[in-house]
Order: sequence, then C-alpha cells, then structure tokens
Amino acid sequence: MYRTGQVRMSKRDRLVADLSGQIRSGALSYGDQLPGENELAERYQVSRGTVRSALSELQRQDLIATQSGVGSFVTFDGITLDQTVGWATALARSGFDISTELLGIERTTDDELTRRYAVDEFVAIRRLRRDRTAGPVSYEVALVPATGELASLPEDGLVDDSLTATLDAAGLRAYRGEQWIGTEPLTAHTAELLERQEGELFLRAVRTSTDAQGRLVEHVVSLLDPARFQFRLAFGRSS
Repeated sequence: MYRTGQVRMSKRDRLVADLSGQIRSGALSYGDQLPGENELAERYQVSRGTVRSALSELQRQDLIATQSGVGSFVTFDGITLDQTVGWATALARSGFDISTELLGIERTTDDELTRRYAVDEFVAIRRLRRDRTAGPVSYEVALVPATGELASLPEDGLVDDSLTATLDAAGLRAYRGEQWIGTEPLTAHTAELLERQEGELFLRAVRTSTDAQGRLVEHVVSLLDPARFQFRLAFGRSS
C-alpha cells in the first residue's frame, strides 16, 4: 500500500531550497557573499551544523564556492573592535576612555556613490575620536542617503548621538559590505583636526555597507592613527 501526501522537508533541505532559489532567481547575484554561519543559523533558526551541511550541498551543486575561516578585523591597542555596533560603542565596551566629537552634519553630493547606488544626495556626518589623555586618534566622514527619515538629519541630529542607532531607527541595516585599507598623508585641514603634522601618514579605511537589496546604508572614510589602530586578517578552518 502506498501513502500519498506532502513529504515534510528537513531544516537542512529547506535551507538549501531557499538559498538555491535566491541564487537561481538572481536575488543573490554572482560574486555576492553569503552571510556567515552564525547569521544564517540565527536567521533560519537552525544549528551551525545544519548550516554547514546546507552550504556543503550548495557547493556540491556548484552554486557557491566556499573559503573557510577568512575574515578581517579592526583592532585598537590590540583589542578587536566589533564594527557592527559602531566604533564608539565598541571602544566604550572595550574599556577605552575615548570620546566622540560631532563636528558637523550637512547635505552633500558624491558623483561616484550616485552612479553606483542611484542616490542623488547624501548627508555627511563628520566625527573626531579623542583619547582623553593622548589626544585625537581618528577622524571620519560618513555618508548616508538623504532619503526618508535621514533627509532631515542636519536639522534633527543623530538618535542618541549614535549613527548606528540613527540608521537602525530609519530601518537601514547593513547586510554585506566591503572595506579598503591604505595610507594617506594628512592635509593641512586634517592635520589641524588631528593635532598632528601636515604630511604625517595615517591609515585610511574606506568601508561601504549595503542592505539585503543592495541599497546603500553608509559609506565611511576614516583616518586612523597607525600607532593605535591595526587591521588583522584571520584565515584557516575554525575548530
């Protein structure tokens, strides 16, 4: 006797079906990076073992290529900072006596970002981070889309003095991103802000994050004291 009816899919099979559907439909484009194991496990309410099994199946189907255990991390005085909560919060949680000074919020344009993300106008948030005993350690300019609730940022200011909280309140959450690291000599203007000599080399970090639909969340250019900030690359398989 044969039994008919729906066959219940396992959690692993549902995860494979959902991700493969996104890949084949183009929702996840060629070259896009999947979220990490922890994020997938939380999003789909499954174990990391289930996630690993699903990713192995997607790799077997030639839908993805994996590179285990690779990630880059920003450190301050040797302590890794959690960039997902914002550096001000991360520095405070790590016990450093670092203050964040808001230098200005104004509307601006950026041709390259407009070309990439079809956003006509941006809001620039300029901030200086200062060690209360040693002086300034970083200067950053963050650009966010001047759309929706963010359009009135120059008049309304940041939520709880936090850009991360402001973006979250506006419904903008980073899903993926990229970061470029180099060096840059300080100009007369940035040297004055950072209380250093013009021409002194600082680390220059450019971080761009987008939401799940590929829309711009924020574009941040930071000048970082190389004596305090470092970038660490981890690789290899995790145990």
